[in-house]
Amino acid sequence: MVALNVSCPMQGGIIAAGSGSRLRQGGWTVPKPMVTVAGIPLLERVIGNFQAAGITSLVMIFNDEHRDCERWARARFPHLDLHIIVKTTASSLESFLEVSLHLGSGPALISTVDAWCYEKDFVSFVRAATQYPSDALVLGVTPFVDDERPLWVQLDPTTGRVTSLGEKSGNVVTTGMYLVPPRIRRLSGPDGMGRLREFLTWVVKEGLPVYAVPIQTVVDVDRPEDIATAEKLENLVLPASHERGQP
Repeated sequence: MVALNVSCPMQGGIIAAGSGSRLRQGGWTVPKPMVTVAGIPLLERVIGNFQAAGITSLVMIFNDEHRDCERWARARFPHLDLHIIVKTTASSLESFLEVSLHLGSGPALISTVDAWCYEKDFVSFVRAATQYPSDALVLGVTPFVDDERPLWVQLDPTTGRVTSLGEKSGNVVTTGMYLVPPRIRRLSGPDGMGRLREFLTWVVKEGLPVYAVPIQTVVDVDRPEDIATAEKLENLVLPASHERGQP
């Protein structure tokens, strides 16, 4: 683990309730949180990122088909304060709101389980995000676009404030990492809204304070080719002899 730490008395949330359908189509049979990049499960990677940032109280959600992930997480990280929800949700927004219900009264850092990045970059994101006003939603964003359906973000280059979200182009794309204040976690958006990206776009359009912190490289691991991309990046910092898992 990188020798970095942020004194950050906040909780973390991990959204890991997706089915991983595109990975299954590519031959991966394990639950998505347990898919490995260079031998490390995605779930272990993201929990390690939180630990490096000084966040040891985590709320996680898995779907009913992946309840073994709860046992694995508790056995692998017995020293952490884990609140685990096992529930099959209808959408990413429902998972986000379910996790939000169980977070404390202060700002919380929420990440999707498939947002792969270097640990030091995650820590830097947390440090930078906590410098913005405490009532602001802060998005992790990246210029590294390797997603078939990216959520584009337009930023004010001077202030870092998000001026638009969800347009056909922008400066950067979202990464699945969010520093979320309590008032945003209490919102649910208009009736009929189903996807987290729709909720985030609505928050921006409502004029609520939304800022963004750039992270140079984040891979959204949804497809087998995303695993290959992340492993190439991982191998830039890992010894060549590091054991790698196979699907």
